[in-house]
This record gives sequence, C-alpha cells and structure tokens, in this order.
Amino acid sequence: MLLGRETELNQLHQYYERKGSRIVVLYGQKNMGKTSLVKAFVEDKKHVYYMARSCSEREQRYQWALDLQKEGAEILGFPSFGEIFERITVGQNQKQVIVIDEFQYIVKTGSSFMEELVSFVRNNQEKTDVLVVLCSSAVGWVENTMLEKMGKNAYALSGFIKLKELKFADLMEVFPYYSMEECVECYAILGGVPGLWMRFGDRFSVKDNVIRSILPPTGILVGDPLGIMSEELRETAVYNTILSAIAEGKRKLNDLHLHTGFSRAKISVYLKNLMELEIVEKVFSFETEGKEQAQKGIYRIKDHLTYFYFRFIYPSLSKLQTEDKATFYKECIEPKLKSYVAEFFKDVCLEQLDERKRKGLLGFDYVKSGEWVGKSGVIDIVARDDAGRMLVAKCCYDKGMVTYEDYEELLASMKLAKIKAEHIYLFSMGRFDERLSLEAKVKTNLHLFAVNVR
Repeated sequence: MLLGRETELNQLHQYYERKGSRIVVLYGQKNMGKTSLVKAFVEDKKHVYYMARSCSEREQRYQWALDLQKEGAEILGFPSFGEIFERITVGQNQKQVIVIDEFQYIVKTGSSFMEELVSFVRNNQEKTDVLVVLCSSAVGWVENTMLEKMGKNAYALSGFIKLKELKFADLMEVFPYYSMEECVECYAILGGVPGLWMRFGDRFSVKDNVIRSILPPTGILVGDPLGIMSEELRETAVYNTILSAIAEGKRKLNDLHLHTGFSRAKISVYLKNLMELEIVEKVFSFETEGKEQAQKGIYRIKDHLTYFYFRFIYPSLSKLQTEDKATFYKECIEPKLKSYVAEFFKDVCLEQLDERKRKGLLGFDYVKSGEWVGKSGVIDIVARDDAGRMLVAKCCYDKGMVTYEDYEELLASMKLAKIKAEHIYLFSMGRFDERLSLEAKVKTNLHLFAVNVR
C-alpha cells in the first residue's frame, strides 16, 4: 500500500536520477509498506530483487545463486557476492536498481558482503550505474548497531530513508465506510501501520475485525509485534513481564521494580532495548515553569498493537483458550475499550491541529508541541510558538458530553503547570454542555472542537 508515501518515493527517485552509483538504506518496522514502496519505485526501471534469508553466509550465496538460476542466469552454486553482482549487471546498458530486502541477515554473518558490494559499486561506475537499495525491518539494529558492524564500508552509504507510521487521515482513506469513532478505535488498536490496516476491513465492525483477525492463534499477532521481540531480543520472558506491568499502569521505574522484583539497573537495560525497537517510549513532559509539578521517568507502550495485546489479551490468555472469541471480546475487551482508545485520541486531535495550522486556519503558528504529565492532572496537548505564546488542549473521547467541569479541570492543570495560554481547545467525540458552549461564545480564546464527523 503506497498511500502517504509520496515523500519517500520522491527521495528514491532523486537518488536514482543522480549521476553515479549509490547505496541507500530503506528501513522501517514490519508492515510499514517498504515492499509496496519499492514495487512502485522500480515498476518502470530495470531491477533485481532479492529477499535475504536468516542463514549462514555460504547458504546465503547459494540461495541467491538459485534465485538467479531460476531467472536463467548461468552462475556457480556457491558464488562470491562480487560474482553475484557481476552476474546481475552483465550486459546492462542502462541504470539498474538492485533491491536487497532484510539485508541485515547478510551483514550480521560477516564483513565480506559489504566489502564486495562497496568494491563493486565503486568499480562498476565505469560500466553502468546502479542504485542499490538495502531494505530492513530491523529498526533498532539499523539505528544502533549497523554502522559499527559495517565499519569503514559505512562511508559508502549515500543516505537513509526511514518509513514512519502513516497519519490518522490516511487511515480514514483506507476505511471510507467507518464512522469517525470507528476510525479512532481502529487507529488505537493498529496505529499508523498500513500492513496491519490491510488485515481489517470496513465491511466488518471493529469488534468483528478484532475477533477474526487478532484473537485467533493464526491472527496478526503472529509475528507482529511479538515476533519482533522474539527475533531481536533474548529473554522474552523478562520483556513480557515488563510490558505487562506497564500495560497494567506501572509506568515508573520504581513501580516496575516493586512489581517485577527485577533490579532497577536490569529494568533500565531492558527498557532501553524496547525503546530502540520503538515498542516502548519514555514520556517527557512539555517544559513549563511548573517543573516541580511534572512527573519524570514515565514509560509507556508506544506500539499500539503491543499495548492492545498486553492490555487485553495477555492477562486473559487462559480465558481466550476456553471461551469462544465473541464471548472473550464481550467480557475482556469491550468493558475497557473506550478508556484504552482515549489514550490515543490526543494523537488524533494533535493531527487535527497540525492540519488546521498547515492550512492557515488555526491563527497560531506553533513550532513545538507535546503533553504535560503532572503529579496531579494532565494536559493532553501543549504547544508553543516562537514568541513563547502557548496553546493547550484537552481531548475527551470517552465522554458523551464535555462539561464546564472538564474545562475547570484543564484550568487547574494549567495552574499547576504555570501555563498562561493564548488559545484553549476542548476536543470531543460527543457534545458540549450549555454552560461550556456559552463560555466559548464569551471567551474568544476558548475553542470547542467536535471530532465526531468525518
């Protein structure tokens, strides 16, 4: 699925159009759309694609040779990587794209691949230019280990393209028959991962999609996200314990220590690994004058599907095995789903603000945004412009009606954070009570924003 990838596609085209041969790294979490992007990029170009295996270097070269032999190439059973590259480009008189998917499997087994690739790219420029696209779904490895593993060969890389999650607006395009509320629920469960969106369908309710695509043992949880941990990390039992505790609400280091019994030092190391894989994030409050009232060292599960799993499924695995899926959903997911979705609603609201700012409809050009997490109270969105002026917002998903008391609660949090805001937004999936609506007519800096209509 190529929706929302115009920027990355243009980047690939720019590398291709430049004179000379180049090596580019394209990476992103599984199901982020790398394969679809590559297909769109090479469809009108001479290209070769190879999917690397998790195997020894010798076996890798053997499997690659088999692939080429199936395409009619004459090549030895165990060629060197240099011989493979030569075979791929022999007789070519136009620029060629060589795509090597999950290339980390090759690099991890030894240095010869990068050495021979770099030598080939540099020497081949006298013949025909090539663009080598190295693809990987091992985000943590690419960002934290790859350069050290490549050594001096890393200097031959021309650039990096990272595929990040798509926006909520993109999800709405994929699910045209869903209501706004259903889209928000879907986003809260799957995040901005297009490959996971394809496993749902808006001809089914969100409930039915969960029952048919997530709860079965052959569902999308196989390999995502749990497969990422099993492949990238050791001692998954420790990671599961930590993630389960965070999903249960134990989000400070000391709380995790008391619950798990692990040392603080051990937990910190495991949290660091989870953050490198973009499964967990450390929450930093937006910096305000009320620093003493802000919480520090809060951890949150960043990957939506991982959080959904540890929030609803992991604590009730026994029941999942003994009850039918519909009953499991009704008893273990449905009662707390709205409160879960509410945690991600602020991301949808911030995207709405960003879009209004982009179109010049906001009247406030903020340059930095975040959230404020206090020891007492929270502010879902805090934004500041270059002049130091502030915008704040409260995002109410699981309330049928936002009341004046909700507004007062936001004002109390602003007082703790020592924020004086030029603009105050209240977002709602429902309605606003009469007193609050009247207040918004009197106060020009108070804005009520209903998000319940597409």
